[in-house]
Amino acid sequence: MIRVLFVCLGNICRSPTAHGVLLGRLEEEGLSTQVQVDSAGTAEWHTGKAPDPRSQAAANDRGVDISGLRARQVNEDDFHIFDYILAMDRSNFSDLMEIYERTGGTRPKLFLRAFGRSFDEHEVPDPYYGGEAGFRHVLDLIEDACDGLIADIHQTLAGKP
Repeated sequence: MIRVLFVCLGNICRSPTAHGVLLGRLEEEGLSTQVQVDSAGTAEWHTGKAPDPRSQAAANDRGVDISGLRARQVNEDDFHIFDYILAMDRSNFSDLMEIYERTGGTRPKLFLRAFGRSFDEHEVPDPYYGGEAGFRHVLDLIEDACDGLIADIHQTLAGKP
């Protein structure tokens, strides 16, 4: 079993969107029984809450239902459970690296930088304070990077570095 954890600040916009997109892509690829997906936030503000309604609406427009997900805060155990820990931006990456340096385990990566293919951006911007276009752009970036991530997962499952 391969385990993937997406991380943003509050776990109500970007990381649950990536969580839902990857689950759908894994289903399409026939990998849903081989890969476990979760999402978390570096902050605890929204623990237990559903994704932002605007994230849900944007995802739903693309056939992705994230309404059942609930926010949680990342913890030290995650670094010993997950094979991929993927930060949405540099700030959250920095917070994850602080935990990693204390606990070891899986080294976090910047999601777009590691797996993005079609965009020049290296971070998934936080759409929380913007309009609907920002949520659609987040989906564009996440869908592209999920394709790169799935290619990497295929290589891992095939036993290639």
